[in-house]
Amino acid sequence: MINITLPDGSRREFDQPVSVADIAASIGPGLAKAALAGKVDGDLVDTSFRIDHDAALEIVTDKHPDALDVLRHSTAHLLAQAVQRLHPGAQVTIGPVIDNGFYYDFAYERPFTPEDLPAIEAEMQKIVKEAHPVSRSVKARDEATKFFRDMGEEYKAQIIEAIPADQELSLYSQGEFTDLCRGPHVPSTDKLRSFKLMKVAGAYWRGDHNNQMLSRIYGTAWLNDKDLKAYLHMLEEAEKRDHRRIGRQQDLFHIQEEAPGLVFWHPKGWSVWQVVEQYMRKVYQRTGYGEVRCPQILDVSLWKQSGHWDNYQDNMFFTESEKRTYALKPMNCPGHVQVFKQGLHSYRDLPIRYGEFGACHRNEPSGALHGILRVRGFTQDDGHVFCTEDQIEAEVTAFHAQAMQVYADFGFNDVQVKLALRPEPRLGDDATWDKAEDALRGALRAAGVEWEELPGEGAFYGPKIEYHLRDAIGRTWQLGTMQVDFMMPGRLGAEYVDEHSQKRHPVMLHRAIVGSMERFIGILIEHHAGAFPAWLAPIQAVVMNITDAQADWVEEVRKTLANQGFRVGSDLRNEKIGYKIREHAMQRVPYLLVVGDREKDNGEVAVRSRGGEDLGTMTVADFASRLRGEQAAL
Repeated sequence: MINITLPDGSRREFDQPVSVADIAASIGPGLAKAALAGKVDGDLVDTSFRIDHDAALEIVTDKHPDALDVLRHSTAHLLAQAVQRLHPGAQVTIGPVIDNGFYYDFAYERPFTPEDLPAIEAEMQKIVKEAHPVSRSVKARDEATKFFRDMGEEYKAQIIEAIPADQELSLYSQGEFTDLCRGPHVPSTDKLRSFKLMKVAGAYWRGDHNNQMLSRIYGTAWLNDKDLKAYLHMLEEAEKRDHRRIGRQQDLFHIQEEAPGLVFWHPKGWSVWQVVEQYMRKVYQRTGYGEVRCPQILDVSLWKQSGHWDNYQDNMFFTESEKRTYALKPMNCPGHVQVFKQGLHSYRDLPIRYGEFGACHRNEPSGALHGILRVRGFTQDDGHVFCTEDQIEAEVTAFHAQAMQVYADFGFNDVQVKLALRPEPRLGDDATWDKAEDALRGALRAAGVEWEELPGEGAFYGPKIEYHLRDAIGRTWQLGTMQVDFMMPGRLGAEYVDEHSQKRHPVMLHRAIVGSMERFIGILIEHHAGAFPAWLAPIQAVVMNITDAQADWVEEVRKTLANQGFRVGSDLRNEKIGYKIREHAMQRVPYLLVVGDREKDNGEVAVRSRGGEDLGTMTVADFASRLRGEQAAL
């Protein structure tokens, strides 16, 4: 007998091998119809997969967390089938699942264009209605190579030739279309209903610019039309909130070809930067960090000693002087170790906390650069804590509370915590990694935090807690991090004297809250759609006159507020007041102060919010108190 254990703990017995689909049918017709795939002993399989041993089984329906990946993978095949129907001679290459969708690369006699997409999407819908069963077959490598080469699929044959000869390969067929794939896939094409083709792009075969340029078609797929519409709406909102567009509109920054991945900050953008930096500096000061400043370039010998050379050199910039090779720092941690090493520390001195707004450079591929969200030169709110093993839990829990307060102050209240575990390659042995990972788990438990674990995604020197923030339109961004490092202090010779007068290596905690300042400001721009809260806005208020008769009072108001540290502008142009109000509201200035003869005579200003709310007239002192109160709440 074959015993199948279901997620609720119940069991079903079968006297012969049985498919996932048959098991779903034995439970009920509704489940049989809803089944998209199965999960046998933790492995995703097709509904046609036959189980011949005792096993744990989950039926994957649209409620299952793996359902989207199965649907998106299957929709990539749907796309490829439609393309080959409409464009005979198009060769398929690869078609993976990506965030929010999928893509497929095609070799064709001409590049595909956006104008091709409506017809391809219509053909995809036609194939859905045809409800072709999706079947899996297995071939030996050489047999599969011949099969695809006979079909004229030269690229697919090249992919297969790179696979070891002793491996069997799975092929999936639907109607007249067959593709190489590990699967699993949905049981039939009519399960694929909610999708849209998004854009086309060029992509070199195997990512090598010496190879042929292929046409890449991107699409998105969802479990239902409601989710698809919500995603498309989110994209519309994201376009409106694009930090590059708002950066131009509000004159915050720019990037130009002569400095790819590097940012030119304009006065208003640098004002936002300074508000963020000074806020974070106060966080440092309140929590016992001593601010330091370390060199931008260091001899490569230090990077070899730290382990970055072996694990990170492809992402580093180098320079030479007097026959010595230096690297621009991609990270701040080795420099902070050098500060720690100056002088002998006792265990009574620990923990020692250093913070730095450290400028770093990383050699990111040009194709990966994106506004100020992905750059080559960036500044981190970086900090390192040197402590004993016994102090890890207290330091991590304190950091967690600190980080959550910072995120709330900047308007982020939906934060997910994840724990990234040991990667390949990495420094150190498994025992050390066990100790580091358990230390972070213990600290998260002590903080009362629920978390998700991410196997293989830690840093090469240690595991890390990651903070993922959800923005105003539902996107998530990974920002802060707390990493436990048992490796680098020993590699770089950092020591302290313990209570037994023995020299020991401290534990090093790497921490950042906002991460890259550039990226954080880009996220803030998009989260707030450029409408920053008043305490953060580059211009907090604009004073404007109705006629020239109030010009002197406008300037007096501006100077009074500016002398109190507020960021205030004035608008004395010979324009109608309605035009001025609309223009500054479009610039997302939080407060618009209008001055007419009555306000001038009474020593007041008429205050409006950028949203159009009339807040009434008030004295300059009262308005200053209002602004000061918004800042004092932080």
